[in-house]
Amino acid sequence: MTTILRTFLCAIIILNILSITVAQKHPILLTSPDKKISLSTGIESGRIYYTVSKNKKQIIDKSFLGFIFKTGTFNSDFIIKEIKQNTFDETWKPVWGEESSIRNNYNELIINVEEKTRLKRKMILHFKAFNDGVAFRYEFPEQKNLTDFVIMDEETEFNFSQNYDSWSIPFPSEFYEALYTRKSINKLDSAVTPVTFQKDGLPYVTIHEANLTDYASLNLKNTGHSNHLKSCLTPLSTGEKVVMKAPHVTPWRMIIIGDKASDLLLSRMMLNLNEPSKIKDVSWIKPGRYIGIWWGMHMKKYTWEMGPKHGATTENVKRYIDFAAKYNFAGVLVEGWNVGWEDWKSYDFLTPYPDFDIKTITNYAAEKNVKLIGHHETGGNTIKYERQMDSAFVFYKKYGVDAVKTGYVGSFLDGKERNGSQYGIRHYRKVIETAAKRQIMIDNHEPAMPTGLQRTYPNLMTQEGVRGQEWDAWSADGGNPVNHTTVIPFTRGLAGPMDFTPATFNFTNTAMPNTRVHTTLAKQLALFVVLYSPLQMASDMIENYEGKPEFDFITKCPTNWSKTIVPHAEIGEYLTIVRKDIASDNWFLGSITNETPRDLKLSCDFLDKGVNYIAHIYKDGPGAHFLNNQYPVTIEEREVTSKDVMELKLAPGGGMGVFFERK
Repeated sequence: MTTILRTFLCAIIILNILSITVAQKHPILLTSPDKKISLSTGIESGRIYYTVSKNKKQIIDKSFLGFIFKTGTFNSDFIIKEIKQNTFDETWKPVWGEESSIRNNYNELIINVEEKTRLKRKMILHFKAFNDGVAFRYEFPEQKNLTDFVIMDEETEFNFSQNYDSWSIPFPSEFYEALYTRKSINKLDSAVTPVTFQKDGLPYVTIHEANLTDYASLNLKNTGHSNHLKSCLTPLSTGEKVVMKAPHVTPWRMIIIGDKASDLLLSRMMLNLNEPSKIKDVSWIKPGRYIGIWWGMHMKKYTWEMGPKHGATTENVKRYIDFAAKYNFAGVLVEGWNVGWEDWKSYDFLTPYPDFDIKTITNYAAEKNVKLIGHHETGGNTIKYERQMDSAFVFYKKYGVDAVKTGYVGSFLDGKERNGSQYGIRHYRKVIETAAKRQIMIDNHEPAMPTGLQRTYPNLMTQEGVRGQEWDAWSADGGNPVNHTTVIPFTRGLAGPMDFTPATFNFTNTAMPNTRVHTTLAKQLALFVVLYSPLQMASDMIENYEGKPEFDFITKCPTNWSKTIVPHAEIGEYLTIVRKDIASDNWFLGSITNETPRDLKLSCDFLDKGVNYIAHIYKDGPGAHFLNNQYPVTIEEREVTSKDVMELKLAPGGGMGVFFERK
């Protein structure tokens, strides 16, 4: 080794020692690539903390990190052993999504800490700063004094600088199918993430998690100290939170930060915090529109179980396949095809009812270029499902079925475990991985809250975990309130695609006359664009679509996009989303409002310059109102260019859909 090289290496070591020495007493700063977001971290009295600000406006005050294990605490007595910094910048292409490419650009800080006394256990803190927020996670490296252990609590704090308002649902919420309500932080009790925060004059903020793997789902609880929130992991039935073996990492704790509400919708930080696709051949993964023998069950026209009104008969399924072929739908979902619906628990995933001939049905569908979408309702019995799961996927593949809707109706998995517990997380991952091996796409109902797994396993197409449109069929409270769909894009929608099942065209509920859809018909069209799902269901019975000119908008609307923009957005008030079709130069717009009518201006500058488009407009007709006049829709066409400004006139509870067709 030369004298110069030896001197250089010694200098690096000395600088590193000095930086660590300084870091023991002073904060370490991490900034976003655009320098607007800052995260500082350090150690105070042996405890690790962090703070977050944007444009010098404090968002998160000093907040401490750590754990409570079954054997004691792991939250203090820390010293810094090593500090690393890194910058990363790439652009990657999702298999499907709201954009054809996503930039992943962040600055990273990695801090190795160790207990100064006691067992000298080690932990690594990973921090990332993006232009749209920050994220951090804990890593437990392999070590002698920390091997197998049980987490009783994660003590991650989110100490807000001011008393923001929050949009959230409480923890626990069965299947996450609750209404999001607005409360100030100091009045918040507990909440399922994502939780979105807003306060005049300050950035918009959403707290959620990413890359949830073999861990418990994140919730938040108020500590009783004003604006101070703390993590609250979903417990196992034993009361324990996570059973862990080192080496292991936690999910990312993610704080999305935006100047406007629309910025939250355009953040792709959660996807960037997940691993690249583990599926090499993705040619079989195909987004698309579908219909289903489903709404008729809610309207009491059909039954799931076999009998005089059985919905999943060979004859009825053929009728739906004919409709799908006629209107260019990719698939037909059929629920109630297999035995076991008599008691909603004795499901057999390999045995069809006698009046459901799967071979005849799938052959008929193939002739018309339509796919049967399978259905596995487990009743929450994961043990029984896992015994049959692989065989059930093989059974479906034999008949050309490559998409399956899974369900877990039942308050607890196997009668005792929550969907978001470590038990549930392990089960859902096993389903996705098994399905991937058999080239099966999954639409998961009654899931754990999504955290971006669709990047790693893009066969996980969409999930429920939201109070969807089915509640408009049977909910004792009368159905989803009019502002519901102006809230969920900023909350549950930030966790990933939602199988909300829009496009109800008949607002007469014969099964429960006091329950109804609280939108106009034009808003139902707009929801097909606004509420993103790569598998998007037109949920009504097919007879309610026939002969309706408005249905033309649904039949043209894609489910895979190359670009998304958000011209108008205010949580709980209104939202306009414009998306470009990935397979053409056409654009689609959906605009919705709550009970307040709106007159919005839309610049068409997103259109290609120098090109003429035909705008096919579907808007609320004269007198349209979500309470008493839901059906009027005015359909018109006009030629537009990128220089035009359009008027979006939305009725109370109304909406507008526009298809911009390039000439």
